[in-house]
Amino acid sequence: MKTPEHQDLARLLPGPAERDLPPGRHRHHKERLLRAIDADRRPRPLVRRLVRPAFALPLAATAVAGTLVVTTLTGGHDEPPAARVPLAETGTGRGAVVLLDRIAAVALKSGTKPVRDDQYVYVRSVATETEHIKPVKAGKLKQREDWFSQNSGPTNDVGVFREDGEYVTIHGADKDPAGIDRPTYQWLASLPTDPDALLRRLRKETRPIKGQEFDQTVFDTIGNLLWTGVMPPRTEAALYKAAAKIPGVVTMRDAVDADGRHGVAVAREDRQLGRRTEWVFDKKSLSYLGRRTYLTRTDEWGKAGTLVWANAILERAVVDRARDIP
Repeated sequence: MKTPEHQDLARLLPGPAERDLPPGRHRHHKERLLRAIDADRRPRPLVRRLVRPAFALPLAATAVAGTLVVTTLTGGHDEPPAARVPLAETGTGRGAVVLLDRIAAVALKSGTKPVRDDQYVYVRSVATETEHIKPVKAGKLKQREDWFSQNSGPTNDVGVFREDGEYVTIHGADKDPAGIDRPTYQWLASLPTDPDALLRRLRKETRPIKGQEFDQTVFDTIGNLLWTGVMPPRTEAALYKAAAKIPGVVTMRDAVDADGRHGVAVAREDRQLGRRTEWVFDKKSLSYLGRRTYLTRTDEWGKAGTLVWANAILERAVVDRARDIP
């Protein structure tokens, strides 16, 4: 017999026959479902946003085409991060503007090279395996590799991912072109580089999610674009500056990614849902470390401060073929 929780999840997720699950999308759904809790929200097509919460190395410290970027690990990847997150201070919007402006300045100097349509963005990461139960429980870490196709035209080639030693090839069902739900280098390069114009464009193309603040949805959309896309330095810088213009975006002096690395964070709390999402950056280099989401109020999903989801980027590069290892 199905429990109410199972019925909730069945309602929120599209039927499996419609299309394949894109690289990283199932982890993205875990986070989104848990953050939306019991809200009656409309799901997005699963072949679309190729994300787990984040591919945003500020391409400040990121990959230029054909160049391997390795992040030094600080610990093992079997145990989850602490299940409890110290409740963060309020943070300041002014601080967010200053920090994101600094990150944008670093991005402008990244020297990221163009990525061809026939190449792939490779990402190796770890993330918590979150259980869909009440109260929520962030489980042990699992390592994953993704190869994101950069084909800008209508294509069935979405990419490949590997977990537990198994490769899964993802095929789009309707030959989706590149766009906000499948960001490629060429599509990202076509976006406005004026932050105000860019934010207007993103607000227009971002689909609202019932039960979630729209500003939070836009903030998440920017995080998704940064997570999955290698882009020109000016585009990346504009995305950071656009994020600074979203109401409620603040800085946090300390945050921790799934690998236990401490950094400074850009964060936003969805007060409607009682969830805070933080993008964690290295305090010195401003390189992107990872992302985490936790409860900010006590409800049926757990106590305030309970970790919902966390991840960490371990390595990324641009490669010529799916399954190529840098």
